[in-house]
Amino acid sequence: MADLSSSRSVYRSFKQILHDRLLKDMLHTVRTTKQSTVWKVLVMDEITVKVMSSSCKMTEITEEGISLVENIGKSRQPLPALDAVYFIQPSQNNVESLIGDMSGKAPRYKRAFVFFSSPVPRNLLNTIKSEASVLARVAVLREVNVEFLTIDTQGFTTDHDKALEHLFGDHGADSRDYELCVESMAIRLSTVFASLKEFPHVRYRAPNPHAGGSDSKVTARDFVPTRLAAALWDCLMKFKATLSDFPIAETCELVIVDRRIDPVAPIMHEWTYDAMCNDLLDIDGSKYTYEVTTSSGKKERKEVLLADNDPIWMEIRDLHIADASLQLTEKMQEFGKKNEAAQLRLNNKEGQEISTKEMQKLVQALPQFQDQIDKLSLHIHKRAQIATTINDQIKKDGLNDIGKLEQDLVYGEATSKDILSMIDSKQGMSQDNKLRLLLIYAATHPDKLDTAKRLQWTKLAKLSGEDMNTITNLECLGVSLSKKQPEGFSLQFRPRKVSIRPTRKEKNQDEMGWQLSRFYPLIEDVVAELGKNGLPKEQYPYVKLPVSLVGEASVTGQPASAVPLKKPHSVRTIRYNWAAAGKISVGSASSDSGSSTNEPTITGTRIFVFIVGGMTRSELRTMRKLTAQLKREVIIGSTSLDNPQQFLQKLRSLTTIDDID
Repeated sequence: MADLSSSRSVYRSFKQILHDRLLKDMLHTVRTTKQSTVWKVLVMDEITVKVMSSSCKMTEITEEGISLVENIGKSRQPLPALDAVYFIQPSQNNVESLIGDMSGKAPRYKRAFVFFSSPVPRNLLNTIKSEASVLARVAVLREVNVEFLTIDTQGFTTDHDKALEHLFGDHGADSRDYELCVESMAIRLSTVFASLKEFPHVRYRAPNPHAGGSDSKVTARDFVPTRLAAALWDCLMKFKATLSDFPIAETCELVIVDRRIDPVAPIMHEWTYDAMCNDLLDIDGSKYTYEVTTSSGKKERKEVLLADNDPIWMEIRDLHIADASLQLTEKMQEFGKKNEAAQLRLNNKEGQEISTKEMQKLVQALPQFQDQIDKLSLHIHKRAQIATTINDQIKKDGLNDIGKLEQDLVYGEATSKDILSMIDSKQGMSQDNKLRLLLIYAATHPDKLDTAKRLQWTKLAKLSGEDMNTITNLECLGVSLSKKQPEGFSLQFRPRKVSIRPTRKEKNQDEMGWQLSRFYPLIEDVVAELGKNGLPKEQYPYVKLPVSLVGEASVTGQPASAVPLKKPHSVRTIRYNWAAAGKISVGSASSDSGSSTNEPTITGTRIFVFIVGGMTRSELRTMRKLTAQLKREVIIGSTSLDNPQQFLQKLRSLTTIDDID
């Protein structure tokens, strides 16, 4: 938690808090322990190594006295002269490996500092305690409760990449995978709040028994947010009872939804720089690999992290691709104008395009600007630079036309005929782009996909059986594809069919808005309503209704959901270190601009939103926008962060062709 004693206190982001938990509260504590060895081994498992790498650099880990990183599940060389720091999940296999390492006459390490990433079950704790030789060599045995991966300053995942399949697939309902996935999600999500010392009001998207009409049945898929909310609440109650520094009263708000609330968002072409990079380029996580030509004419492959340590990336990532390209060009011109040495080196070619060779000469002449030029050249170089590569791909695939049709489909301004007409006119359209258009139509036009239309799509769009099955799998996400034919004649009145998701409104665009930016993810409306205390209690009930709502509702006679939340006694009024808010100057060697007058001020408690089944770049971006609008830090989490190709693959996995035969 941030120090709230001063209105100008330095704000620590959610990611920074995790960083400090791992480095300061865990590794640094061990390093400063008396009689510990100077160098130590860090032992982690498949999950905790992801947790550590999502927040900490290897150089930082080394500075805390770690000389070697090992995987607990693999064969390891004995190092009896060194201490070991274990950062592991409390699993049966990990505990058995720990005991095997530290028991007997010849232990693998001198001493063990053991940190568990989540609460240790009592049976495993008793197993450790029963081993006297192990206990004698364990210097620390502690729960740090950090079992999630940070994406950026406002996003995290619980690393459940198969959650969509296990919870919404045909073989997931009431299976062991379903139960284990919900349990594991709850544990990992609870460690977010334990790490931040936050106790949330937990709300969830309630199942709608009439979502598919009177004939529809409520299934295990409908209860995913309900089940997760209940399991999470149990974890939070245990923290409240066992952790001395855990809040005794609610300090923030959490709303749990699933991918069914908006199955369109993962399919759309999102036109911001960040989303386009992850849709059109070969980016592994945040690592981009590109090719450059050296002065000798040889081609070399280089890697770069598009992350929050790159101020240029932070400034342009949420811009429309056209605006991002313009800003990058302006930055290079600004750099040349503001630096006299740069002007001389570039022969005062003001207003002219800067060539790659000239940039290389500039770097050689001005080593103090090396870091800035490296970042600028990454984005601007004619062939390797990101913006140009994206724009080339947009032209090649005709994405401007495809993107406009996608937006028109979402807002009811186009039909399936327009899709087939475009497919016919663009013979080179990729199969994925065809499929994405048809999926968007099916998801936004319920009950329209009859047998005749299926055959038409298969023939004209040249869909495979797997492609058509992928479209059919939208039903697993609550989309009604075709009308159910009534069986026999009945005078029974049926309840009106209600959508399981809110309606996407046409919003007024900003002054500089682009036509291809009309679309927005529906989670934006949910969080905006939550921020205004207007989220309907019937659709988003509490696991436990806040006392303030119960008390005031009984006095006023209003429904509990209509009563505004009382302001907490301790409300944050701090400046938010918002990298993307202000322009980053490239006229000096330092990229740290410090506080900006354009930074939004956080005046309220945190809002958390968790999406089961994967989230998108557009949803992550939306939370950054809402933070500025609501003046409350909005943090979004999910089981995974998916680009469109990853989501399509997961959608395919929900059922197979054999399942529906």
